[in-house]
Amino acid sequence: MTTRKVHPSDVLLLTRAASPQFFRPITVRVIRVLDWITYDGWLWIDAYQLGPDGMALARRSLYFMPEGAQRVIAPALAPESRRPVRRDPVRVGG
Repeated sequence: MTTRKVHPSDVLLLTRAASPQFFRPITVRVIRVLDWITYDGWLWIDAYQLGPDGMALARRSLYFMPEGAQRVIAPALAPESRRPVRRDPVRVGG
């Protein structure tokens, strides 16, 4: 049995087709694929669960069938939803 390839940064919609645990579908961004022994056709990943705005809500380790996962296009963050970064002035010279 060949399984669909899952790569870091993939955004997936996980539903009951991927595993019975997802009776409420969730969207995740894959951090890494774990090299753990599983049943044929199943996979462990580390991922961030995403909210409706595309921001990470929680980090999770998940076990599912990649054949049942749906790839989705990552929602682009609007500039106003990005967190501001405070930067101190740079001192040049001595």
